[in-house]
Amino acid sequence: MTIDALLSTKGNLSISTLLKGDLSKRRQLERKFFKQIGVSPKQLGKVIRLQAALKMLLNNKTENLTQIAYQSEYYDQAHFIKDIKEFTGVSPKDFLGHENMALSSLFYK
Repeated sequence: MTIDALLSTKGNLSISTLLKGDLSKRRQLERKFFKQIGVSPKQLGKVIRLQAALKMLLNNKTENLTQIAYQSEYYDQAHFIKDIKEFTGVSPKDFLGHENMALSSLFYK
C-alpha cells in the first residue's frame, strides 16, 4: 500500500501523509520498509520522483530543467540537479549527453 501510494503520486508523498499524521509510527515504518525494500520510504520517493522527471527529459517534452523540476514538484531546479547528481553521479547535461542514454530513451517512450 505504501509503495502504491508513492507510485501513484510519482514519489511526492510525505511520510506524515503516509502515516496519516501519526508520526509515532515513523521509525517502525522506516524499519519495516528498509527490511522489505532495502531503502527508506523517503529514498524510494526520491527515486520515483526523479524517474518521472527523467522520463519527461528523455522524451524531450521540454529542454528546460526548471520547468521539469517544477512539474516534478521539486522545490527548485537546484534540488532537481542535486538529485540527478546523487543518483547518477553526473550533471543533467552529462547524463543526457552520455552514449548509454540512447538505449534508456527507448524504455521511456
